Amino acid sequence: MRLSARVDYALRAAVALAGYGERWVSAEQIAEDQGIPRKFLESILLQLRRGGIATSKRGSEGGHQLARPGTDISLADVIRAVDGPLVGVRGERPEAVPYSGTATAMTNVWIALRVSERNILESVSLAAVANDDLPTSVTKLLEDPDAWVIRD
Repeated sequence: MRLSARVDYALRAAVALAGYGERWVSAEQIAEDQGIPRKFLESILLQLRRGGIATSKRGSEGGHQLARPGTDISLADVIRAVDGPLVGVRGERPEAVPYSGTATAMTNVWIALRVSERNILESVSLAAVANDDLPTSVTKLLEDPDAWVIRD
């Protein structure tokens, strides 16, 4: 899986917002805390607002915050808001990409990859990352990553 800088920065910004809780925080503060270029962050925050992840308020008491509790927003939600569906093949859903002959089973590989990716990204909330309280299903993978390698 390859994450773009946009997705990485969006995840970092969203986790930062989860860490701030219900406080309004400026883009400048997020950029400084996370080492994200300010102009790039502004674009990302716009996408997060359009995707229903964040909200903003103008004025001296304004800033940005999550649109709903960080426990209710998964990493997958953020990725979809800024980058579209998880696991696409040439910009299409895996089911929509035709393969033929000996490559026919590739569709099933892409679907299985999407399922595995979803299992992790949808189970981890922004609050879990912000509080360093990852689900057991994720931390078990970290104990012995090689144990989870599929070998036939």
